[in-house]
Amino acid sequence: PRKSGCTHRCTCHTHNWEMTFVNLKFDKTISLGLYRQMLVIRRTEEQHARSYAAGHILGACHTYIGEEAVSTGVCAHLRNDDAVCSTHRGHGHALAKGVPIREVIAELFGKVTGCSQGRGGSMHLFSPEVGMMGTSGIVGPCILQAAGAGYSFKLLQSDSVGVAFFGEGAVSNGAFHEGLTMAAKWQLPTLFVCENNLFATEIAFSTATENPEVANRAAAYGLPGVVLDGNNVETVYEVAGEAIERARSGGGPTLIECKTYRTRPHSEGMRDAGYRTQEEIDSWKKRDPIAAWGEKIIAANLADATELETINADIQSEVQEAAQFAMDSPWPDPSTIFNHLYSKTSDA
Repeated sequence: PRKSGCTHRCTCHTHNWEMTFVNLKFDKTISLGLYRQMLVIRRTEEQHARSYAAGHILGACHTYIGEEAVSTGVCAHLRNDDAVCSTHRGHGHALAKGVPIREVIAELFGKVTGCSQGRGGSMHLFSPEVGMMGTSGIVGPCILQAAGAGYSFKLLQSDSVGVAFFGEGAVSNGAFHEGLTMAAKWQLPTLFVCENNLFATEIAFSTATENPEVANRAAAYGLPGVVLDGNNVETVYEVAGEAIERARSGGGPTLIECKTYRTRPHSEGMRDAGYRTQEEIDSWKKRDPIAAWGEKIIAANLADATELETINADIQSEVQEAAQFAMDSPWPDPSTIFNHLYSKTSDA
């Protein structure tokens, strides 16, 4: 149904409309909670970039800097029994879902204290106890995994939801078609979140498809689709909250397209220019989601600059402690190399 007062564009089945939402009046606890979570992701990812440059992180390292509002706004509504499935750019999703900073950093270092016990690295973060059901460098399967989680929850008659975070490049993968078809037909409690940062590695989405929009594809599958400013944590929080509540109450899946931008290279060590202009990067940096939300908090008299700086200092200290914890942690014991590869069977 149409909601009065919305500012994002929504496509629901065959109906298209423009809506205008008035700004929500969040209380201090929610506002500062969102601010803190975005800063946790930003400062942790900045530490990852430094650690990669220092040689402490081996292999690829895809940072989430610039996109923090998406995972923060969505995961703020999730419980530990909700399942999140993610991509190679999944550090922010893991942190927002509740994986401790030290376990994320230790995993990227390949240490046994990491959330995947040093076996996953940057692209394979698992923490089932908080509902982080894995990240993967293979584009697209998280869509099917989240739909599968939704199917399981429906069979169990649970009100839990499955959430998939994926980039715009994944919509050209068959998994997108299969996942949305199944979720819509069976009305699965699933949320599909496309983080459209405009580029798949170094290929502009606009050059890879004749339809550079994602949310309007939802109509073909018979489920609601919403496109919004992914750098506005308030909007993401509100729209995701409505979609998750609808899923919990049996209303089926939703596709949300969050227009956002990564302000660092596709992966650390790769070039940052040549396929996009410095002017474009700088223009998106001016739309920084954390700075914008901080200004809004101050303007609403929910906190002052000193309080926000105290939050930042506390997080900086926490991240530094976590990085030292990762450095001091042991490597996995080579004798355990075959652990977790095979299911355990009885002696009988």
